[in-house]
Amino acid sequence: MPKTPNPCIDVCKYKRQGHCIGCSMTKTQKSMFKRLKRDDHRAAFVDMLTAQQHRLGQYSAWNLAYAKKCKKKGSALPPSLRECDFN
Repeated sequence: MPKTPNPCIDVCKYKRQGHCIGCSMTKTQKSMFKRLKRDDHRAAFVDMLTAQQHRLGQYSAWNLAYAKKCKKKGSALPPSLRECDFN
């Protein structure tokens, strides 16, 4: 199984108190994810990020964009997204 893809969805505009308007990552979090090698760490990071998005609000479009990215790369959805309705 391919590793968990980067949660970045190529928007990269840091306007919400330093959080990207596309994925909610800060620049520090973005560089941190790139250093994660183990897939369980990468999946845990995505789960943390979805909790952060829920807390911050305004990131509902990310779920669908990231699900499409996972499907394209042949990767399983992280646990935090498996219950989402993408229809």
